[in-house]
Amino acid sequence: MSTVSGLDGCVSPGIHPEKVALATENAPGSEELARVTSVFKLLGDPTRARLLYALLEAGELCVCDLAAATRTAETTVSQALRLLRTSSVVTGRRDGRNIYYRLSDAHVRLLLDVTRKHALHDGKVRP
Repeated sequence: MSTVSGLDGCVSPGIHPEKVALATENAPGSEELARVTSVFKLLGDPTRARLLYALLEAGELCVCDLAAATRTAETTVSQALRLLRTSSVVTGRRDGRNIYYRLSDAHVRLLLDVTRKHALHDGKVRP
């Protein structure tokens, strides 16, 4: 039998039914969890994250501007934007032959802001 120490396990085993009930009553269902994790997977790619932070700062950019701002090939930017658009993380506005992309809503902005602050809150960039 192995022993668990510190924060990785219970020092004295015992279940707290009221806490378990709180944790399970409002837990997301399988479909909701799949949607949430897909958003995190999108953010887990450095190229897509750079594009999203560029849009966060600039507001609205076309593929050419995004490619220049992130030093990424236009074809790579287009592929990433297709995924982000399909997942409703970004939206596009056509102006003539150009499409200008922006973050889809305030939730995406908040998610990016909070994630960045969390990663940097102790002065260290987390892996």
